[in-house]
Amino acid sequence: MCYSNRLLLLGIVLSLHFVTPTAQQINCGTGNYTSNSAYRANLVGLLASMSSNTKIDYGFYNFTAGENSDKVNAIALCRGDFTPDKCRSCINSTSQSLLQSCPNQKEAISLGGDCTVRYSNRSIFGVMEENPMLAFYNVQNASNVEAFNNVLRPLLDRLRNSTARGSSTRKFALKSEPAPDFQTIYSLMQCTPDLSSLDCNNCLLRLSGYTSSCCNGQKVGGVFVTPSCYLRYDLYSFYDPAAESPPPSPLPPPIAQPVSPPPLQLPLPTQGVDEISSADSLQFDIGTIKVATDNFSAANELGKGGFGIVYKGELPNGQEIAVKRLSKASQQGDLEFKNEVKLVATLQHRNLVRLLGFCLEGKERLLVYEFVPNASLEKFIFDPNKSALMNWEMRIKIIEGIARGLLYLHEDSRLRIIHRDLKASNILLDVDMNPKISDFGTARLFVPDQTQGNTSKIVGTFGYMPPEYVMHGQFSVKSDVFSFGVLVWR
Repeated sequence: MCYSNRLLLLGIVLSLHFVTPTAQQINCGTGNYTSNSAYRANLVGLLASMSSNTKIDYGFYNFTAGENSDKVNAIALCRGDFTPDKCRSCINSTSQSLLQSCPNQKEAISLGGDCTVRYSNRSIFGVMEENPMLAFYNVQNASNVEAFNNVLRPLLDRLRNSTARGSSTRKFALKSEPAPDFQTIYSLMQCTPDLSSLDCNNCLLRLSGYTSSCCNGQKVGGVFVTPSCYLRYDLYSFYDPAAESPPPSPLPPPIAQPVSPPPLQLPLPTQGVDEISSADSLQFDIGTIKVATDNFSAANELGKGGFGIVYKGELPNGQEIAVKRLSKASQQGDLEFKNEVKLVATLQHRNLVRLLGFCLEGKERLLVYEFVPNASLEKFIFDPNKSALMNWEMRIKIIEGIARGLLYLHEDSRLRIIHRDLKASNILLDVDMNPKISDFGTARLFVPDQTQGNTSKIVGTFGYMPPEYVMHGQFSVKSDVFSFGVLVWR
């Protein structure tokens, strides 16, 4: 979707002035219709039907009207603490504003108000869209930034997990936590409920990143909005506390497939794993993967790891992927597969490679990850020509990104995770040279109070492993810190 006021949006995103979060921002897309066209009639009728529908009481509407070139798709989402009457009133007024501001555009959206309304002649249902994005910041700074963020970040993590686990009619959560200086942080998150749990989580994860990317995380409040998700936090109660409800019901079971693989059984700590959703929702069929990789063509081979080959692929929607095909002859590879699926599906951080899904069919065990175009850090630091392109600013950026990813694994994720194989070849670099930690096949989970583990099976890469692990099988967060130190030195 193209917008005529992108520069205006950019200015809003970068602005540090607090703006009333109910300020409506309307964006008109490309593609025109005439005033007496069937598209116009379908659009007006569709918007009217949403604002007058009394059967829907959960604040989310996704309606369609017309056929072929005259087809209109529309979505309306009210904040989860609104009453049905307040929601319908907001949709009605916002719809009228859209028609007045975008009188002939086939695509338009209103963000930043009490409700989001959008329509288009293209498919928009169940599609995560991160643009346009609005951000408003409270002008007040926290008196103790570190203490404030020590409360805010875990709060946002818990709220994101709860929101993403919502139902197909409601993905919404709110919560408050005591903060330093006798204050309270109030926070609210929401996704359009037609999103998958994974897409909702990723959308909110991106918004959560803006809470620290601006002003070194000093701001005590902010509102962040995209077409697909919403995040707000502040030091005063801006929502209806009556809307705070028990955790959502578990997600409905996935639709049965012709071939049902056995459930993945991985010994996990009994504490803290209740929020891990079924891995079945991430499953790809083998046909899709074969088409994406040109039947695992050698031309698409990206590299070989300890347990198999990684291929580049492209999904039907144009998204590039990296497919890790585990060796069929390796029993260890089967265990690594189960470990990565159950573990990595719970991890969401900008400095970790994102798992998109998996395939378990016959003897095939495939992991589908986001494609990271610049390959691994190893190809840069050990190549004299590429290494010369990396100035100190870039190197420090990579070091800090790896450190943030490790901190998330050790302290901020729902489960404490020890990677156990942190090395240059397991650090991937995106198009902007941002590092992403990959390969969790040998990772181990700790329960909240656990500080050390022991094993008789030493895995990893010599040279990156600390002496107590090599000689005695003892590992802890210090093991990853040791590997990180070697990585920084190299």
